[in-house]
Amino acid sequence: MQTLFSLIFVLFLYFITGNVCYLSISPKGPVTVEALVGTNVTLSVSHAGVPHPEVMWFKGSLLVAKWTAGNSSLSGVASGVFKPELNGSLTFMNVSLRYNGTYTVEMNNIGEEKVSTTFYLFVYDIIMNVSLHTDPGDAIEGEVSFTLYYSTVQGEAKEVRWFFNGLQLRNGSHYSISGKNLTINQPSRNDTGRYTVLLTNPFSSETQHWNITVLYGPDMPVLKVSPTKAVFVSGESLFLSCQAEGEPPPSATWFFNGESIETSSTGTVSLTNVKTSQSGIYTCVMINTRTEATLQRNVTIIVYESPSGEPLCSVQAVNGGAALQFLCLWPGGAPEAQVSFPGLSVNASGYGNYSMTINDTPSLNGREIICKAEHPLIRTQCSVIPRGPVDFLPVIFTSMSQDEQTLVVIHCSAEATPQALVHWIKDGNHLQTGPKYQISTNTTQLFIYDFNVTTDLDTYTCTAINPLGNKTVDTTLLGPQIANSSVFLSNDRTEVTLTWDVPLTSVITGFDIQLKGPELSSPSQPKLSIASDFRTIQSKPASARATTVSGLHPECTYYIRIIPKAGRTAGEQSEQHRIGPAAGLSGAAIAGIAAGIPCALLVLLIVLAFIYCGRRDRIPRYPVSRAVEKAVISQSTLNPHRLLRARLKAPPEYRHQQVHTDSASVIRDILLCFLTVLPCFAA
Repeated sequence: MQTLFSLIFVLFLYFITGNVCYLSISPKGPVTVEALVGTNVTLSVSHAGVPHPEVMWFKGSLLVAKWTAGNSSLSGVASGVFKPELNGSLTFMNVSLRYNGTYTVEMNNIGEEKVSTTFYLFVYDIIMNVSLHTDPGDAIEGEVSFTLYYSTVQGEAKEVRWFFNGLQLRNGSHYSISGKNLTINQPSRNDTGRYTVLLTNPFSSETQHWNITVLYGPDMPVLKVSPTKAVFVSGESLFLSCQAEGEPPPSATWFFNGESIETSSTGTVSLTNVKTSQSGIYTCVMINTRTEATLQRNVTIIVYESPSGEPLCSVQAVNGGAALQFLCLWPGGAPEAQVSFPGLSVNASGYGNYSMTINDTPSLNGREIICKAEHPLIRTQCSVIPRGPVDFLPVIFTSMSQDEQTLVVIHCSAEATPQALVHWIKDGNHLQTGPKYQISTNTTQLFIYDFNVTTDLDTYTCTAINPLGNKTVDTTLLGPQIANSSVFLSNDRTEVTLTWDVPLTSVITGFDIQLKGPELSSPSQPKLSIASDFRTIQSKPASARATTVSGLHPECTYYIRIIPKAGRTAGEQSEQHRIGPAAGLSGAAIAGIAAGIPCALLVLLIVLAFIYCGRRDRIPRYPVSRAVEKAVISQSTLNPHRLLRARLKAPPEYRHQQVHTDSASVIRDILLCFLTVLPCFAA
């Protein structure tokens, strides 16, 4: 009985201890594994605590295999080159380079935390066919960097070492080694030599060499002039030479005034029988044919020559406009020309660019001042006449910006030598540049911004001043006005040309052309509707002084006028021009109509008197019904022509008078027609 109890106790302890064991995993061997392409390699692990844990292998985060350890049946688990092992290890069959990477194995048991370990697999191939390359193609002194790098047909190196002339190179400020690259920072001619790369991995090694020549130069050229002289005289001969160091040796080319001249292979130029035209700067350009780097140096050859062109005389105001400075300019030449103003000073003179200041200016107004210019080869002169400002007329310009603000510019420019300085005055105050007013750099223009017709129409005074005098002109700005206008009608009376003028100081930014009368028409769209008021048919800029209006009906009457504008403000309208049929009558026709009216009236009165007398003698007078009379009167006011043709039926006892009545009606018809037409002739 005691023995049975002991056996049960031992089984109970075994059961308890078996369930408290934890799952663990550990690598068998190194976690960094190196393998040769085409061989088999196993990432070995061992586990404890759980007999059959679930096994999962990952490459990075990608699951590559999953099975249960200790399971004798692993069919279908292997994928590609992966071969699972019963103990949880993973074998690679015929491994290739693409299986390089980090592999992690995870094991877990239900209800317990996962355990894992990591391996690093490096697959190498045999290194073969190593070659070296450069970037850029040539190593050039002074460049930022030059790179030498290798490539292989097969195999990758685990270790790369670089050598220069047999000495191993280390990373530093001058050499940078990274990956497959050796970079030479700021290469110089001292980096020329033999470079070697040594590639090794656990299974092979290879060496390759490359000879580098660093290109440099040209260095600063050395120039020589023979014979050594400061100045050459026309007819002499001389030689120029140019040499410089470089790799490859640079070639020399000589230039004169920007054009190449004949140069020998040794960089020498021979100038024989030199002339003054050969005086100047000679440039030797050294070029490295490989790097195309150039370096040049100049030498000046001086040969006597006269100044170019003619001397130039001018005068300007100095000392705040209180004095005149006369200038005489005749540059160039060898030696420089001597210039002077004998009319201003007997002894004073200068060279090339000479000036003289005179404070006593009134006596110089209108007087010719001569500058004498003398050179060993030529003598000449120039002159200038100082004058005070003369009378001038201001000019007004107007414009309108996109935001409909009006800009007025007053231009005052007086002929004067030197140019006059203009002062601007309004209401006794000198105007200065500011938000409202701007004065041009040469002071001849005053810009008035955001011009307001109500407040800015005023008198502006411009005074032109130079040391010899001044002129003052007042400019009174006027509102938008039309000075005069006229119209010209075409022969077919369908088109009219309107012209106009404006006062010189009127501020105008544009014109509206307005028309009163029937709508304008075109051959394709005739219009006969009549407008009872003026309407704008055209808008013209401030510079316009004429326009043409087409589409008039030759039998209709029109009225046309011009409205000048300053910004949004409309000015005084021009006179109204009447265009219509009567507008074309000549003076003789009007005189004939005027003379014919009294004669026609006299003839009508005689005819009426004759009719009246005849009726009184031969026809008895009878009373007429007032109703008939009223009907005649009321209808005649509406249409007298139709009334007289109405043929009212008379009472039976008056039928024998019908013939006489009809004759009187005809006469009355004629009279009323004449009276109806008469106003048209009078118009």
